[in-house]
Amino acid sequence: MNQLNIDTFRQTDVCNQNNRENNNPTIRFSLVILLLLLVSFPSCKDFLSVDNYFSDELKLDSIFAQTRYVEAYMWGTAAMFYDEGNLLQNQHTPGPLATDEAFTSFLTLHGYNGMRFVLGEITANSMHSFGSTWRNYYRIIRKCNTILARIDEPADMTTRDRFNIIGYTRFMRAYAYYNILMDFGPPILLGDEIMESNASLPEYDRPRSTYDEAVEYICSELEAAAEYLPLTVSLMEFGVPTKGAAYGLIARIRLIHASPLYNGGAPARTYFGNWKRSTDGVLYVSQTYDEKRWAIAAAAAKRLIDMQASGASMYRLHTVQADSDTPTLPEGITSDPDYYKEWPDGAAGIDPLRSYSEMFNGESVIPVNPEYVWGRRSGAITANTQMSFPQRLDGWNGMSIPQKVVDTYSMVDGRSISNSSETYPYSENGFTGEMRTFSGYRLNAGISNMYSNREARFYASVGFSGCFWPMTSSTSSGYNNQTITYYYDSPNGKGGVTAAQDYPITGYVIKKFIHPSDAWGGTNARRMEKGFPIIRYAEILLSYAEALNNLTGSHSIEIGGQTQILDRNMEEIRKSFNQVRHRAGLPGLSGNEDVSEVQTQIEKERFIEFLFENRRYYDVRRWGIYEEVESEPIRGMNVEGTKEVFYTRVIPNTSRIGARIVNRRLNWLPIPLDEVRLLPSLDQNPGWEN
Repeated sequence: MNQLNIDTFRQTDVCNQNNRENNNPTIRFSLVILLLLLVSFPSCKDFLSVDNYFSDELKLDSIFAQTRYVEAYMWGTAAMFYDEGNLLQNQHTPGPLATDEAFTSFLTLHGYNGMRFVLGEITANSMHSFGSTWRNYYRIIRKCNTILARIDEPADMTTRDRFNIIGYTRFMRAYAYYNILMDFGPPILLGDEIMESNASLPEYDRPRSTYDEAVEYICSELEAAAEYLPLTVSLMEFGVPTKGAAYGLIARIRLIHASPLYNGGAPARTYFGNWKRSTDGVLYVSQTYDEKRWAIAAAAAKRLIDMQASGASMYRLHTVQADSDTPTLPEGITSDPDYYKEWPDGAAGIDPLRSYSEMFNGESVIPVNPEYVWGRRSGAITANTQMSFPQRLDGWNGMSIPQKVVDTYSMVDGRSISNSSETYPYSENGFTGEMRTFSGYRLNAGISNMYSNREARFYASVGFSGCFWPMTSSTSSGYNNQTITYYYDSPNGKGGVTAAQDYPITGYVIKKFIHPSDAWGGTNARRMEKGFPIIRYAEILLSYAEALNNLTGSHSIEIGGQTQILDRNMEEIRKSFNQVRHRAGLPGLSGNEDVSEVQTQIEKERFIEFLFENRRYYDVRRWGIYEEVESEPIRGMNVEGTKEVFYTRVIPNTSRIGARIVNRRLNWLPIPLDEVRLLPSLDQNPGWEN
């Protein structure tokens, strides 16, 4: 069972929940065969065809004879989804390496396909790890349709069983379509249809939906699924979708649908103004602006904000109470009237660094994190931390963060590095004179002054030259409590590593998911278990603020049987946005900002808050700023130099920088070429080969 990775949606083994029923050796053998068959992906003539999942001895009729077999079939379907935390190597989605938040010199032949994407090495005929995802999602959809079509066959199925299976199955089907929409654009919507295996090729042919049609279908399916999904699940069932998971996906989709790229803005005209469905000439993406979409997005987010369980808020930001090791809040900040109030009304009383870092590095108990609207355990995240660890300590030393990200982090008082205060100045000259410790973090003496006085999330996320690495699980001398530098002639710098690509080409590495005890080298080296937040409450809060900020009038929106009246309520915007800022120990909005300034602050906040969580890739596209932000060259520190010249912004010495392409076709992945050529009505995405 472990090889099925069923904890995609469920940590418990539903197939063996009743041991009495499994005592019959024939049943045990058949069940094992069933589960093995569920995870095989035999070849098929196209994505709509019937997969030969079952041997002659185990037909679909056998599966739908008993409820427990149907449940096994359903959770086997869930196991076909990818680990959402696997964003860097042989991944299913372009992810951070396909944006301006990450860069690496690691060879693409090792599966860093986000880099392949921006280097122009992905084509419709050569998609590497992305090539199987389109087909895999349609296999999931077909299996879900099979379950829904035959749900009434098991004689032993109770009403409760039926509702549970329907809820989870409709959620999975909608989630498969959601993933197609996000990475490939408008899908082919099949509804409840199951294509017959002996159908002729013309019977398989279907046109794609429009973007609007896909959004409405997916959201309606998630709404329907939510009626059957549980409000909460036990700790052992962490990862099983809940009502909140369905509502969270709806809130995300609705925000994207309202954004300029898909809502009749200038980007929509630039990217999709001439893209029409070949079968009927209908535009795939609407060119008419509809402000109401922002109101719908706001209502979808507000539903989650208002959700309660046992009389308390269902979700809240993850926080850790302040203690004697927590720095005091900076003085003299007056623009945000709530800043010095106690959390949750202000920033006082919590530890900003630990509140942010411990929900990623494994310190907090993953299943009880109140910020996870939907999350899962992720072995990929744990494994991928090795990409950042020092090479001399058994790491790969090269998963880099560009200088742009580093420069976006605020100073500790919330001011930008270009407008720092006299109390908390930003300087690129000189080095710190003394060591400081705060919130369990050690900031060494002798580091560049540019890394001093920065906000908590900087220290939680960025590994810079001179950074202290505890690695306390390792008991071998030289493998723990190390200061790591990246100058050319240092052990982990370009001139000191033993493998040519294993150095941080920008002078920074991502440390966001690394616990102080994590180690890869030496005796007893171990890593804390990691979780991946598929949807965080922080995203819901920022989405609500963004949606409200784009309203110019009042809108009455009905969602989930409740009516909401929504307008650009600045107090509501402040309340939601400022929670995220206050959790980071920073002042928030004052309430006097105009629409443009609020949007600028939201864009900056999402960049930092969701670093390496696979939101940036979609954000810059939906905002219509993809070409603008991606056209800026990747920069970093001068890793070609010694300490004396290291702290200088440069474009790294690699042809890969100049080879990165900025092209509108990169808004989506291409649909695999063999699929496009097989189905005459299947239009390729703009800019890709047919």
